[in-house]
Amino acid sequence: MATATLNSGEEAQLLQTIGMFVVIVHSQPGDTQSLEILKEAYSKLGREEDVINTSKRIAQAYLQQGQLSSAILEYETVLQRRPEDNDVRQALKQIEDKASSAVMQAPADAVTSTAVSESVILRRKAKAKAADELDDGRKSLYKIFVESKIITAGDFDLCWRNADLTVAPTDVIEPFVQLLHEKGIHQIDKSLRLLSEKSRVAYLPLDRYDVDMDLARGFPADVCRRWCVLPLDRMSKAILVATANPFNQEAAKELAEATTHRLLWYVAQPVDIVNNLRKAFR
Repeated sequence: MATATLNSGEEAQLLQTIGMFVVIVHSQPGDTQSLEILKEAYSKLGREEDVINTSKRIAQAYLQQGQLSSAILEYETVLQRRPEDNDVRQALKQIEDKASSAVMQAPADAVTSTAVSESVILRRKAKAKAADELDDGRKSLYKIFVESKIITAGDFDLCWRNADLTVAPTDVIEPFVQLLHEKGIHQIDKSLRLLSEKSRVAYLPLDRYDVDMDLARGFPADVCRRWCVLPLDRMSKAILVATANPFNQEAAKELAEATTHRLLWYVAQPVDIVNNLRKAFR
């Protein structure tokens, strides 16, 4: 049943969200993040059949990514709603058979070896964090655009802006890919498509989205302006954020410090991000 507290405005917003994310998951069916948002919107509208079908799509996406435990958990949520669902029961049996086969074939020291590998990875991450190096995505973007010979190193340096953390920006700082476009070096649509593919972060057509300005204003203006990131909507315990640099870990860290909600990132047109940020922080 639909939630009784929904007013017409909230219902319209949910329908808009559904329309938007149906398009996203159609082009990127393995995007579990967007599928979760879609499922949440269906749930709030009481569209039970759509909730079930979306849960199954999420589980299938996890399976294709090799995340068996996540797939099992998602299928289990379906069984809680539909205990008689034979398709889900069959899928769970296939996962169990696959997992059992993997255990039988694994070497005796596989678990120990995995634990050691994870320990090494954790130690390396700790050392990297201790170095306290500003990770604004420059290295990743240089590798994508220059080392792949899409643009020259000179063009990269021309358009890259080093962030000054000591000064509060008075306006939104346009991102790297927008400057590439404005200087006629690389078209923005091609850049965003490339970033979405390399980062596996879905593209969001922000010009068709009703941005929650009050939500955006709840985040530090300095952070949003400096890194050109836009918190645009809240879905349950998650906040959707638009960016033109999905590799900017510093922006992710600073924005995460301003909320207790989980952040879900999407690639969007820089001009739409800039325009909305200027409306939010005048």
